[in-house]
Amino acid sequence: MTAAATTTDTFRPALHFATRNTWINDPNGLIFHDGVYHLYYQNNPFGSEHANLSWGHATSTDLVSWTNHPVAIACDEQEDIFSGSIVFDPQNTSGFGKDGTAPLVAIYTSAYKPASALEGVQAQSLAYSLDGGYTWTKYAENPVLNRRSADFRDPKVFRYSGPAGDYWVLVAVEAQDFQVLLYKSLDLKNWEYLSTFGPANATGGIWECPDLFPMAVGGDPEDVKWVLTVNLNPGGPNGGSAGQYFVGDFDGATFTSATTVTEGLQDPERLGDYQWLDWGRDYYAAVSFSDAPQGRRLMIAWMNNWQYVHELPTASWRSPMSLVREVSLQRLDGSWRLVQQVAGDLALHPELNPSFTLAEVEIAEGQHILRGAAGAVQRIDVTLTPGTAEEFGLVVRGEGALGTRIGVRPAEGTLVVDRRESGHTDFHEAFASIDTAPIRAADGHYRLTIFVDHCSVEVFAQGGQVTMTELIFPSPSSNDVSVYAVGGSAAINTLHITQYA
Repeated sequence: MTAAATTTDTFRPALHFATRNTWINDPNGLIFHDGVYHLYYQNNPFGSEHANLSWGHATSTDLVSWTNHPVAIACDEQEDIFSGSIVFDPQNTSGFGKDGTAPLVAIYTSAYKPASALEGVQAQSLAYSLDGGYTWTKYAENPVLNRRSADFRDPKVFRYSGPAGDYWVLVAVEAQDFQVLLYKSLDLKNWEYLSTFGPANATGGIWECPDLFPMAVGGDPEDVKWVLTVNLNPGGPNGGSAGQYFVGDFDGATFTSATTVTEGLQDPERLGDYQWLDWGRDYYAAVSFSDAPQGRRLMIAWMNNWQYVHELPTASWRSPMSLVREVSLQRLDGSWRLVQQVAGDLALHPELNPSFTLAEVEIAEGQHILRGAAGAVQRIDVTLTPGTAEEFGLVVRGEGALGTRIGVRPAEGTLVVDRRESGHTDFHEAFASIDTAPIRAADGHYRLTIFVDHCSVEVFAQGGQVTMTELIFPSPSSNDVSVYAVGGSAAINTLHITQYA
């Protein structure tokens, strides 16, 4: 749940993490350690604007309820603390451990200010913790990796063990060059260049927040591919911020993509052919947790878009995080695809305790309120079958003609989120949007799982093969759930709604 218990306002989320009264953006330093999930994040401890960037900190044991903690790594007169990652160093390769206590080591981007001799430079630095991630000490000899670049940032570090050896690997970006750079180290302090990936596929905006990890295809440990994710702003499939991914191989030095569509700068006509982490407008800077139990790959993103973040109609806080997602890699339609499901307690089967159900009901043309289904914070699981309708689906957070439409256009093969009438939309010209993603029927049906909160919808279609994440800002009285069909009829096979608040 949101970390704020004392401050409420119209749009404060119930299911998603948000700070009480400060700015947040990218998730950082994600790690599972000593039975606790740690979420660090870009934070302005002093206000709700993008400034004074430091690492905020929250923890959870269930990936749903979060406890906020004091600022973990603070900016100072020399540097802002930009994005990065955390590793557990059980062998004390870094030398930061003391008295038998192995350290957590944060690798972050120092964005140097005018007071620093490195003004204007972005370089990689270290901090370490000996109390499980609650207090941090900056390394006295920072930075440890400096290219003298103004846009070298967002390091994700992991331990590689394979035919090439056993060492730490760092992936970071040269943001303006659309490149991911790889380095290796034995001690986290001294780094050796390995290789560069990119430009490739989507290059409509700067590259940020990369991640690189192995995944067993379909859960088969004998069939392992590597996934490289990289976020970009702008240039997303529906405008503004977004995240893309590549699937291929990593030999300990070089990542080779098997899913590259466009070498070099993108072809504007191929945008829909690239592989996107999420097709919605508000899923950015996604990265994964280190050391998640049972080898799970868990990801979380900043639920916002740089197009309009500064104009959001929220009070003293800026931006929630997405729900945590468990990611798997599947072979679908002749290619590798990431499939995403909500993780944590929210992943429990809703049919065990639904508050509203329907089965085998026709959706006649028009919009039809479902009496008894209203709610502001819900999980909706629905299976739909097309008929003669051009478009059909649900309207959530509705009131009269208002609401957010989530539907399918079968002839076009598209999933649609229409937020033109979702409530407060006029704060920025780019917000009132109709956003689409590709979708195919499975056995003649469309299955949607929709998480509705006070300021968002997250849609997982066809078992998580396609996802769309969108902010919305409805009136508190807009709580109706409706079904609709345009140009004909369709059918509901099953509908389960679980109320959360």
